Amino acid sequence: MLAQVKSLAREIYPQLIAIRHHLHQHPELSFQEHQTMQFIIGKLQEWGIPYRAPVAGTGVVGLIEGQNPQSRIVALRADIDALPIEEANDVPYRSQHPGVMHACGHDVHTTCLLGAAYILQQLRREWQGTVKLIFQPGEEKHPGGASLMIRDGALENPRPSCILGMHVHPELPVGYLGFRSGISMASADEIYITIRGKGGHAASPHLTTDTILAASHVVVALQQVISRQKDPFSPSVLSICAFNGGYTTNVIPTEVKLLGTFRAMNETWRFRAHELIRNTVQHVTQAMGAEAEVEIPVGYPCLVNDEQVTTAARRLAEQYLDAAHVKDVDPRMGAEDFAFYSQVIPACFFRLGVAAPEKGVGPTVHTPQFDIDERAIEIGAGIMAWLGAHIQQ
Repeated sequence: MLAQVKSLAREIYPQLIAIRHHLHQHPELSFQEHQTMQFIIGKLQEWGIPYRAPVAGTGVVGLIEGQNPQSRIVALRADIDALPIEEANDVPYRSQHPGVMHACGHDVHTTCLLGAAYILQQLRREWQGTVKLIFQPGEEKHPGGASLMIRDGALENPRPSCILGMHVHPELPVGYLGFRSGISMASADEIYITIRGKGGHAASPHLTTDTILAASHVVVALQQVISRQKDPFSPSVLSICAFNGGYTTNVIPTEVKLLGTFRAMNETWRFRAHELIRNTVQHVTQAMGAEAEVEIPVGYPCLVNDEQVTTAARRLAEQYLDAAHVKDVDPRMGAEDFAFYSQVIPACFFRLGVAAPEKGVGPTVHTPQFDIDERAIEIGAGIMAWLGAHIQQ
């Protein structure tokens, strides 16, 4: 069957490039992917694949049954949303929607899963079990489309024994795949801090509460939560990314807002850090005569790759390519809502090399210049189909 999968991936490759170009030209923001949903539905209908939609608003769940459908049930997932970024690439397929771009490769993920669906449907008499196709909205936006897909039953009727997802990796050349067992990506929580006090004339700070100074001390003090309270062997990041307050040169403002993110790779430490952040902010601002409000909405959890599923997926990847083209990848402090699936059923989230070997590492994801070497799409579609047809849990 290996030769058949590779042959079909090669045969459908021109169509997949056209699909990717269409998706890239018509990106849609999180939970607004209505045209994308209809496009996916159209392809599944064209290929005779049953589906359910909408799920979680703009998601699609397809189902392909091979021989003995109840003998083995697995899920393959792709995210379908884009980012609020203005594309800078001068290519024929550049985004036609101003200020919106597929800058994280979700157009590639969707294309590869559609390609895998086509291959699995064509070869459904050659493999055992059932493959569930999850086209998921809203990966880029809290609370994460994965949590809503789970809420709306994407992992039920039938319930898969495991789930696999794939993400473009611009640090890995085309022709390579990357795997990692265990904790692979960090949790991600947003931080919103509002500091208030009596404003006034900058020439008379003794008659005011200097909210700018208080906020500055908060920014510095919060770094000590990481440097002095955290286990040094547990990766964690706290970044304040916005400092908003004041509007002129001679007025101390009554309010300053800080916005940031907190990342961790240990769920126990994650929630202890939330308490430390709140306490630090309150104590620092009180000491300076100000008041503070702290909000830390709980975001995506740590992404944990099941050891058994990941080992099996890696071995299958070595069969599809060869051992030399399957690499270990490092953990990342970035976050992914695929982590929600990994909390419910055994999961494996792996990496698809998309860098042109002759050019080296290109622009990273979430930048206006991000793009891929499209030769990766044939590999991505093929490996998703191969894993879908053979992975066991």
